[in-house]
Amino acid sequence: MTAVATPARPADPETAGPALRADHLYRFYRAGEEETLALQGVTFEVAAGEVVAVVGPSGSGKSTLLACLAGLDDPSGGTVSVAGTRMSHRPEHERAALRADRVGVLLQSGNLVPHLTVTGNIELAQAAASPGRDLPTIADLVGSVGLQGRAGALPRELSGGEQARAGLAVALANAPAALLADEPTGELDGTTEERVLALLRRTADDGTAVLLVTHSEAAAHLADRVVTLEDGRVAS
Repeated sequence: MTAVATPARPADPETAGPALRADHLYRFYRAGEEETLALQGVTFEVAAGEVVAVVGPSGSGKSTLLACLAGLDDPSGGTVSVAGTRMSHRPEHERAALRADRVGVLLQSGNLVPHLTVTGNIELAQAAASPGRDLPTIADLVGSVGLQGRAGALPRELSGGEQARAGLAVALANAPAALLADEPTGELDGTTEERVLALLRRTADDGTAVLLVTHSEAAAHLADRVVTLEDGRVAS
């Protein structure tokens, strides 16, 4: 397979700082008199080339954390930084622009626009990136996930495993500094899960910070580190 092209990384990542950082994140939700504390002071980093798995029981704050890290939601307190640039506490359109340039998001479902082909989905993701960026070619992207013969297929024409790999190609279309994946193998059989995890490992080896929110033991085993959330706090 052809490796996905990635933007040049600083020679000394320790000097440049982490690719992804959460610093004392809090997220509160109110419904009338009730207040839900979804995140309570979460702090951790993911370095370029590292895979970190976030695990924990349902309701522990994993999906809320991913949404804040991706700029899809804004924390009530604390900050999120991607490649040294603050993502949090900006207007939504600024967060969207930063996400389009620096973050890849791989969702369990909804990563593909139904009426666009694999190629069309990749083109849409790349159109959102800043002009002039050095992005991987569509051929490199579909080749890297083993979909050379399926680039013209619509999502409904793909198997579950092919959809997961196409979604990964879309998430990598903007050559992100950080890839955030929410249950990327949750609906896959064991063989397909193994293949997708191998692609995620290769993505990290190419210099991208990879964060996985997962219940999968295989995904956690792939990670360089495991962060456990309990009641919105880092337990380990």
